[in-house]
Amino acid sequence: MREAILTFLEKNSRIDLQELAVILGTDEATVANEIAKMEQEHIICGYHTLIDWDKTSADKVTALIEVRVTPQRGQGFDSIAERIYNYPEVRSVYLISGAYDLMVILEGKTLKEVSGFVSDKLSTLDSVLSTATHFILKKYKDHGTIFERKTRDERMPVTL
Repeated sequence: MREAILTFLEKNSRIDLQELAVILGTDEATVANEIAKMEQEHIICGYHTLIDWDKTSADKVTALIEVRVTPQRGQGFDSIAERIYNYPEVRSVYLISGAYDLMVILEGKTLKEVSGFVSDKLSTLDSVLSTATHFILKKYKDHGTIFERKTRDERMPVTL
């Protein structure tokens, strides 16, 4: 039942618990108790709203930064990852496979602000060997949500 609850909450964290209970064939109290347990166990770590910032007047730039680091003896990548994720600009930090070790997602108001963070704070950390910054120019799909669906022309083509 846990996986089913998590699947539904991941798609819509505002789903009505009574509706979820009906879908799962159980009662609302059981669902609520299971969610509370998963929150206590930190299986459910938070609830978030997905926003299309391009449709607002807010200035927001998102960058994906690949980071190569020297792992710390006895701590691996955890120590440097913790130093990075403690910056308030940093939204996410992932240990990844491939040519780089960490993927850092960060937000700022301008390209210059984000570039400044990378050059002044991130690149100057002792363990950081190199970085590669990629700015998000447009979001098509995020967390399973398609941002702009193209409307299909339902008219039939006519040739004369």
